[in-house]
Parts: sequence; structure tokens; C-alpha cells
Amino acid sequence: MKYLLVIGYGMADDPVPALGGKTPLEAAQKPHIDALAERGILGSTVNCPPEFEPGSATAILSIFGADPLQVYHGRGPLEAAAQGIRLEDGDMACRCNMVCLEDGEKPYEERKILSHSAGSIEGDVSDRLVTDLWASPEFAALAKKYEISIYPGSSFRHFAVKKHADIGGIRLVPPHDHLGEAIRPLLPSGCRAAEELDELQRAAFRFLNHHPLNEQRRAHGKMPANAVWFWAEGTAALLPDFARKYGRTGEVVSAVPLVQGIAKLSGLTAPIVPGATGEIDTNWAGKRDKTIEILSRCEFAALHIEAPDECTHNGDTAGKIQAIEWLDSRETAPIVDWLDTCGEPYRVLLLSDHKTLTANRAHGGGPVPFILYDSREKERSGLAYTEANGLKTGVFVPKGTALLDMLFHG
Repeated sequence: MKYLLVIGYGMADDPVPALGGKTPLEAAQKPHIDALAERGILGSTVNCPPEFEPGSATAILSIFGADPLQVYHGRGPLEAAAQGIRLEDGDMACRCNMVCLEDGEKPYEERKILSHSAGSIEGDVSDRLVTDLWASPEFAALAKKYEISIYPGSSFRHFAVKKHADIGGIRLVPPHDHLGEAIRPLLPSGCRAAEELDELQRAAFRFLNHHPLNEQRRAHGKMPANAVWFWAEGTAALLPDFARKYGRTGEVVSAVPLVQGIAKLSGLTAPIVPGATGEIDTNWAGKRDKTIEILSRCEFAALHIEAPDECTHNGDTAGKIQAIEWLDSRETAPIVDWLDTCGEPYRVLLLSDHKTLTANRAHGGGPVPFILYDSREKERSGLAYTEANGLKTGVFVPKGTALLDMLFHG
């Protein structure tokens, strides 16, 4: 028996006026995903517990069977695990995004966040900037003073670890939820550790704003990566062992450190696919081929596609629809075709982790649609994969933590 989990990050949405009141899922041409929905079970689930702000960390934890209410202590440690960074008691890890603040003569605090990813900055440019920043005298001296280390990550996603951190009362906000807003009320606050991170952010802006690479980016019409932004703080995480919980082994294909880290902390393998970026320019063929290769030797493979989420954060509705259509044609169709010819029965669980809303380019809570397809079963929903159809069927799973049990055990 083969088991396939497909997660389309942020595919689900609310109706979009510019699409004639349709959601991107309803507007997209996705015949292969719709065929799985029509021939299988279609329903809705809630992956983000209402006790938390809707976000990827709690959603992905739920999908992989780990109850966020029991195990979630912040996103940073989950992502750090993907880099092989293990925290000691008392350490704090957080994300360090390369971001774009608006240009002009405004004071730092009055500038708006234009992009949480510095315009989807190229990985090599991002790495050079953060390496130069780490070597700059002012920033390096502050980092040493406050026992903070920066670890280069993937694309705009870098990481920071602070030793001996008391983060009680800390407030760090995700930049992608505040695009177009002035940063004064969004800056780190609530405790001494936050004041230190705020001081580092200010020093980073002074160094990065006129860095030669950023001047080149401006000259070529690109957004500068003129600031860093600390968020997603947390302390060491301990997740349930996947093999012990489900009696299955497998691997997870993703370009996103959060998903890679959750996989590794659960005892799963997360191979790196060259050219997988987490954006719409990701290596679609490479991720498809790696998923098929895993299924050829393992019971379970998970495929995670970030592009719909990133396109929404970037205000690119057409790109979000394209990403959904490519998830259908470039990933789902060839993988399911391979499963049909592999000689074994199989099950597929396909879903969005949470909503990412075109209306405000931020994450949204509430139910998201899922498909559970079994190649041996005759049960049919007869409906396409959309948010409304997922609710229409009456198959409602109140907690996403139950989904893998359904995948593995029916």
C-alpha cells in the first residue's frame, strides 16, 4: 500500500471580487485534482486551532498529527531544526527575514513593509547580504553582546538563535500579515530580549539600506532587501515520533524550512531538491520526480508546495491560480499516473493547510477543503475540489490532527 500526502500551502481563500466572486480554487483549471475529489471523499477540516492566530506552523503540525496545543512553543525552533540547529534549554530561535521597507526620507519607524521577502529575493543575493551584515562592525558587536547568532537559510528565510533568552511577554509580529503598514507599532516589544532584537533590526537597516547589492537591485527595478525582521520566536520543541505513532516511514519533499524541520523533529527524512525555492519558479519537475522516487521505495511520501501562499502574499492573484494549476498538471497528475501503474493500491490525502487571503494578503483561519482518495474504494463525492464543496458534503473533521489516521487507516 502506498500513501501520498499533498499540501498546497495557502490554496484555500475567500471569494475574490476581481474573479467574479470565485475563489482561486474555483477559478483554476485543475481537472486531475477535481477528479480525485469527485471519485473520493471530499470534506473540510480545521488545521489551525482557534486558540492560535492562523499560521503555517500550527497548520502543518496538525496535518502531521502533532497537536499544537500540546507541542507548539513557537515556529523558530521548528525551522531551525531543518538547518540542523538544536536548541539547548534557555535558547530562543526565531526567523530573520530579509524584507523590503519603503524608500524615501522617512524615519525608520514610519516606513512601511513593502515585501516580507524582499521581492522574493534570490537565494545567493540574500546569503551575500546576510553574510556581509554579520561581518559589519556595528551589527557584529551587538550580536556578540546580546549572544545572538545568525544562520543563513533559504532565500529570504534566515534564522537567529539567542542564548539564555527570557522571552516572557515578547511580541514579534509576522511581516507577511502587515504588508503596507508602517512599522512603528510592529517593532519588537514586551521584554528586554525584544529591545535587543529591535536594536539589531535598526543596525541592520543602517547597514543594508545603501549596500551596493541593494543599490544594484534598485537600479534594475527590483526591491531592495534593506532590512531584517525578527519573528516566529520559540523555545525547544519535542514532537511525537511519526513511525511510532503511525507505524509508517517515509520522506517529505518541501522547500520550506518549517516543513523540513517538523519532518525531521518527527523522525522523517526531508531531502533537499536542487532548485526548489518555495516560489512559483520552484523546480516543479524535481519535486515531482523526488516524490515518485520516494514512493518507489517507501510507503509514505509527502509533497508540499509553497507557491500559492507566496503568490498571495505578493498580491499576485494570477500567479496563485497558475500555481494551483501547476500543482494539478505538473505534480498531481504525473504522480497519480505513476501510482496507477505501480501495481499497488494507494491512498491520497490532498488539502490546503490554511487559507491565505487575497483580500489582505494575510493568513486566514476556518475550515479548508480536503480530499481523501482510495484507489480501491467506490465512494464518490461527485464534486470538484473547492472550499464551498468541501463544506457542502457534510464530511467535517474538526481537528486536522485526525487526517493522517484517516489516510493510513481509513
